[in-house]
Amino acid sequence: MEAIKGSLALDAMGGDMGPLEVVEGLKIALNNGAGKLAQDPILVVGREDELIPALRLVGLQDDPRVRVIHAEEVIGMDEKPMNALKKKKGSSMLVALDLVKAGDAKAILSCGNTGSLMGGGTIKLRPLDGIERPALATIIPSLKQPFVLLDAGANPESTPSHLMQNAILGSNFARAVLAIPKPRVGLLTIGTEEGKGGERIQETHRLLKEIGDVIEYSGLIEGFHLFDSQVDVVVCDGFVGNIVLKSCESLFHVIKDYLKIGLNRNPVRKIGAALCKGAFQEMKAHFSPSEYGGAPLLGLRAPVFKAHGSSNRAAIAGAIKVALTVIQHDISDRILKDLEVAQKRLQLAQPGSPNS
Repeated sequence: MEAIKGSLALDAMGGDMGPLEVVEGLKIALNNGAGKLAQDPILVVGREDELIPALRLVGLQDDPRVRVIHAEEVIGMDEKPMNALKKKKGSSMLVALDLVKAGDAKAILSCGNTGSLMGGGTIKLRPLDGIERPALATIIPSLKQPFVLLDAGANPESTPSHLMQNAILGSNFARAVLAIPKPRVGLLTIGTEEGKGGERIQETHRLLKEIGDVIEYSGLIEGFHLFDSQVDVVVCDGFVGNIVLKSCESLFHVIKDYLKIGLNRNPVRKIGAALCKGAFQEMKAHFSPSEYGGAPLLGLRAPVFKAHGSSNRAAIAGAIKVALTVIQHDISDRILKDLEVAQKRLQLAQPGSPNS
């Protein structure tokens, strides 16, 4: 049997919009230069009887950059993660994860069941040495430049050690995807004064200051600092991060809908809206999540990328580009080195150590 080798394992079956939308997103990504990031073909995983006609429809059926890997089953969005992982070993998601585990693909991207992807990824790929719990990262648009937020929901409860590890993970992710040589890291809390945020935040603050030569730590930040470009990486636990993420998404839609209603109330406003159409289109493009459509579960031995279940082709194309960029930079080695240096710094800082 011919050996299967690919760059990215793309689960094409789990999204709300069906495999054709995923294939359309793949075509956009390849046409926009993502194919140059992939040294090996992208492995599109799912039911052949659906994927082959979809690839033919978009003109990718004979493209050497694409290869179909058959998987008969699909994990539904409403299925309980652990049951799905046990009962649907032939699902597109688990087949894609097995390709990564075997080294036949370097990362996985899926729009499918979040719990199954996070659980399956952690079980099959295992955390990097020194990472206690992987963290879900997301890129959020801002006024000048986007920033990385993590954890965005993988771990609702985190220890100071977990949060310190998140800072290292987020810094390396931002360096690769946002092309920032020294990403500035901020710890999200309720005030910037020393002592704010409780014992857990203060202990994390201390740890991050101790490893200041590993990351570019900017200190404590509040919610209103998120969008003023003071930091490039925002560290928090998954409970806070998920609330921040969903609140931002909701607020964006509320503002968009309010503008649409307000600008259509009378003819004068409609004329003004027409005159400002270019600015509105620019704003929509700037704050669109499509450019960075995939949220990685960082800290595993291979990257796991989760795209929203309702992702359209533009968001899927953006997620593919982000995944291939991370693959190209191979951030795992740098993360391991940073963790090693951080642990040495913390050991030296302990009371009773020779250099404390």
